[in-house]
Amino acid sequence: MYDFVVLLGPAALTKAVGEAVLLPCVVKGYPLPIIRWMLDGKVINESDGRFAVIGGGVLQIVNLTERDAGTYSCQADNGNETIETQAQLTVQVPPRFLKKPSNIYAHEAMDITFQCEVSGSPAPTVKWLKNGDAVIPSDYFKIVNQHDLQVLGLVRSDEGFYQCLAENEAGNIQASAQLIILDLDVALPTSTVPSLTSATTDHVASGLGERSGLTPSAPRDVVASLVSTRFIKLTWRPPAEPHGENITYSVFYSQEASNRERVQNTTAPGEMQVTIQNLIPDTKYTFRVVASNRNSQGESSTPLTVATQPEVQVPGPAPNLQAVTVTPTSVTLSWERPVTGNGEIQTYKVYYSEKGQDSSEQDIDVVGLTYTMTGLKKFTEYSFRVVACNKHGPGVSTEDLAVQTLSDVPSSAPQNLTVEVQNSKSIMIRWQPPPPGTQNGELTGYKIRYRKGGRKGEATEIMTTQLSQLIDGLERGTEYSFRVSAITVNGSGPATEWLTTETFESDLDESQVPGVPSSLHVRPLVNSIVVSWTPPENQDIVVRGYSIGYGIGNPHAQTVKVDYKQRYFSIDNLEPSSHYVITLKAFNNMGEGIPVYESAITRPASAPDPSPMLPPVGVQASVMSSDTIKVSWADNSLPKNQKITDSRFYTVRWKTNIPANTKYKVTNTSSLTHTVTNLKPNTLYEFSVMVTKGRRSSTWSMTAHGTTFETLPTSSPKDVTVVSKEGHPRTININWQPPTEANGKITGYIIYYSTDVNTEVHDWVVEPVMGNRLTHQIQELTLDTMYYFKIQARNSKGMGPLSDTVQFRTLKGELTSTTLRSIFFLSLSDKPGITGSQENHILVIVIIVSVGVFTIIAVVVGAFLCTRRSNSHQKKKRAACKPTNGSHKYKSTSKDLKPPDLWIHHERLEMKPIDKSPEPNPVMTETPIPRNSQDPSSEAGHPRRNSFRGHEIEESVSTLAGRKGVRPKIMMPFDSQPPQRKCFECISLTLAQSHFSFVPFPLVFECHSSSENRSVRTQPPAPEPPVILTQPPSTTELQQTEALIKEEDPPSYKPPTAHVHPTHPMKSFAVPTVTVSAHNPPSSALPCTPLLAQPGAGVKTASIGTLNRARAPVAVTVPSAPDQTETSKMLPQKEAAYETDELSEEMAHLEGLMKDLNAITTA
Repeated sequence: MYDFVVLLGPAALTKAVGEAVLLPCVVKGYPLPIIRWMLDGKVINESDGRFAVIGGGVLQIVNLTERDAGTYSCQADNGNETIETQAQLTVQVPPRFLKKPSNIYAHEAMDITFQCEVSGSPAPTVKWLKNGDAVIPSDYFKIVNQHDLQVLGLVRSDEGFYQCLAENEAGNIQASAQLIILDLDVALPTSTVPSLTSATTDHVASGLGERSGLTPSAPRDVVASLVSTRFIKLTWRPPAEPHGENITYSVFYSQEASNRERVQNTTAPGEMQVTIQNLIPDTKYTFRVVASNRNSQGESSTPLTVATQPEVQVPGPAPNLQAVTVTPTSVTLSWERPVTGNGEIQTYKVYYSEKGQDSSEQDIDVVGLTYTMTGLKKFTEYSFRVVACNKHGPGVSTEDLAVQTLSDVPSSAPQNLTVEVQNSKSIMIRWQPPPPGTQNGELTGYKIRYRKGGRKGEATEIMTTQLSQLIDGLERGTEYSFRVSAITVNGSGPATEWLTTETFESDLDESQVPGVPSSLHVRPLVNSIVVSWTPPENQDIVVRGYSIGYGIGNPHAQTVKVDYKQRYFSIDNLEPSSHYVITLKAFNNMGEGIPVYESAITRPASAPDPSPMLPPVGVQASVMSSDTIKVSWADNSLPKNQKITDSRFYTVRWKTNIPANTKYKVTNTSSLTHTVTNLKPNTLYEFSVMVTKGRRSSTWSMTAHGTTFETLPTSSPKDVTVVSKEGHPRTININWQPPTEANGKITGYIIYYSTDVNTEVHDWVVEPVMGNRLTHQIQELTLDTMYYFKIQARNSKGMGPLSDTVQFRTLKGELTSTTLRSIFFLSLSDKPGITGSQENHILVIVIIVSVGVFTIIAVVVGAFLCTRRSNSHQKKKRAACKPTNGSHKYKSTSKDLKPPDLWIHHERLEMKPIDKSPEPNPVMTETPIPRNSQDPSSEAGHPRRNSFRGHEIEESVSTLAGRKGVRPKIMMPFDSQPPQRKCFECISLTLAQSHFSFVPFPLVFECHSSSENRSVRTQPPAPEPPVILTQPPSTTELQQTEALIKEEDPPSYKPPTAHVHPTHPMKSFAVPTVTVSAHNPPSSALPCTPLLAQPGAGVKTASIGTLNRARAPVAVTVPSAPDQTETSKMLPQKEAAYETDELSEEMAHLEGLMKDLNAITTA
């Protein structure tokens, strides 16, 4: 017994059509093997005269055809073993035309297409020539449908000869056609030119017939109703003189500075709108509309120039995209920053999908320029692309990059393992490869392990590259177990389960031919017959295979031999409607057995496929909501009632106009409408429809566009940052970025801030920001305080969600006068349980003591000066005060002072600092944080008058203040006083919670005069400029003033004090009054009121309260003396002057208050 090996096998060859080829197959072995040749797994029919096996195994093929290309296998079988060797035969076919270009007649501005469809092997390349020169593709010369040439917007210079040249390694061919451009007044040929576009075909159709009669006038009111970056929608009104019915329209348009004009026709008669697609962003185009009736085209409308919108400044493609496989399940991607970033790149989106699969594309956000993608399938090809995103959105995508992950050992075992006992000494085992998704690489072979007996038996290994293996040399009547595993370059994978069988005790009989097959069944088709059978009933006789013969009326016309394992076979390339006779015989080494016969008639050929269906028309996109658009259309192939009675269906596709989005989404429906849901708000979508009926389908319809409605923002502003303004520690700048999902045009932002992050959001301070500004400045914040900020965006539909809380602590700042006053007020409003550092307590005590000393000096000196000056000038004032025309005139140098006696209610009064700067950004609601805003309580309520001790008391209570829990104003009346010159001081004190303190305040002296005899209460005179002393008088000034007072007379009149009763448990005090001499007053009084009590002075007041509740300031109004008649007499009063004891008593009183203040501060 000799070795069974292949000495010479076939090799890969490349031959041209018509040549001959020899494929050798020399096998050595005993017994002499039987050689069979197969093409792509099918046994070669040697009855074909072009195929012949010569020299014992060499396959000769003459007159090669394109169908002869494929994989040829040589199988050698000696009865005990089968070996196989393969080779690839490539047949080169020169190019040949399937469709040649034809001559075209057209008018200027039309779009035409030269068709050129070729075939060949390898696939030929196609070039276009015009008058012998190569056609370079451009915006107007485009290659479509692989090889067709499309010319857009014809001009006279486009006329000429066009050649289609196709070539490959086997040869080349060429065909030519002529383009003839006719004048507009010359009718196109009546025969339809198949290479024309649909728009031109419509134009040809409208140009047929007699050109006589009236034509339409120019269409009116041509406007661009919708302008985008890459399309413009035009609408117009019909001509004033249509001169007929079924008017159609043609839109001619050209790019600025170009003489090439293009045309697009409306889809139906009477339609007065069209959408021009595929325009260039930020480019001017000129449009004109021409109406046509059955006679000819009419007048052109006035040209309309419209510029497309500029492209959103999104990033360009990321260059140098590379992918490196790291492991069988991971790939590392790298790229560079886009050359045209158009601003800061915020993130990159990496899109990936499994190539060749219908799986949807997935994406992931990446910050850097590299990313390692994990969790991929082993030995699988993926497609990657990268899109850079800035604040305007996603940019231009890179080209798809294909990369394959590394291979690995198979993750599953081979499938369908079977064993078949051949004889007493051999067993044939067969299997299928592991599932494609688990092979994890190219399979290099299989490992077979078999053993005799139980599991403890010693296993033998065999390596093979085939899907079957004959195991021989076995023992008779012995049990054997088999298992198979697949192998890649990385190693072997898991093995199958052990499969057990037993060899025969004796061999099968091959001393006679097999019996007749037990059954034969045939199933005729149009061009084939499927044959199936069962083996002979006598299983003790060896069957080596089956021979199938068939022919029209003759079963021996052609013969095919198949393996003994096969139970069915498809006879192909038959004639339709023909009667075939089929025979089947089993054979072995002794010969062929008895045949079985069957006949069948192939089915008749079906009618050729009809022309494609017409696409749907009148596609409309009706926006229903922010995420829903209803698409409707009409089908011209249906009856007029548009009722669907057959099995046709419609495919709707849609996508957005985002540059990075190039993929459509599709869905099928059996009605003429479809509602598309789950769309993005405020996004422009384009829709088109296709109809399918059986194997017939139409082209896509014209696109319709719709923009979904806006809705509330679904994301909050991002990247919120807070920074302090340089040089202004009380001012901060807050910056942010717009929300990612704005869902509409942002109309403004709302800034919330507070010092307590746990407070309800409606109690936070609100700062509105109008428009799309991304920064805002907030002033007059408290120093060294932690603030919390939130921002929400709003559009026309309402507010979006709040951003995450951002905290910021204001700076400590410089200790200016304003800073000291702020620290002072904050120290008074602190809770008793919260203490600061020892340095802050010392600083507060020093400030309080300094303020108290200055206050006491100012009060005492002011009272003393007013008293002395009033006494010295008493006589001079009486002489100067003489009535003239019912009025009183006084010398401008009069210096008599009369301070009022004020009871100060410590629970009711609050500090009212004078603020000269208006509020730059008034807030919308009450703010619990101190700000420069005008006090809302300054608006007077409804006055109420009560009689008290013969005088009127005016009280003003604000209704709004009462409703908000704000204390109302307190009106402090005074007794009637003589109409003399009066000056007094305005003193403001603040008491917050249970603390009491003195605050630095200005002394305001103000004098008024009146020239008419009228009520001061109803018509207050215009105040003179006040003199405000912001600092205590110096020693030199006091000495000069004292010297001047000594020259004056002592006071002779003591005005009554204000009738205001104290309610605070602490002792109240009054400013020492100044006495002057009494005299008969004139008919009108000259009031002297505090500057802060003048409602017309335009002075703002601010309140200082806690952060949780705003406290409105309490205004103290000092009314003037009531009017007196000419005959009224003033009661004589005693001259009064302050004695030393009285001043000492007041000083002791003030000193006691200071001690109480120190005790409170220390506590």
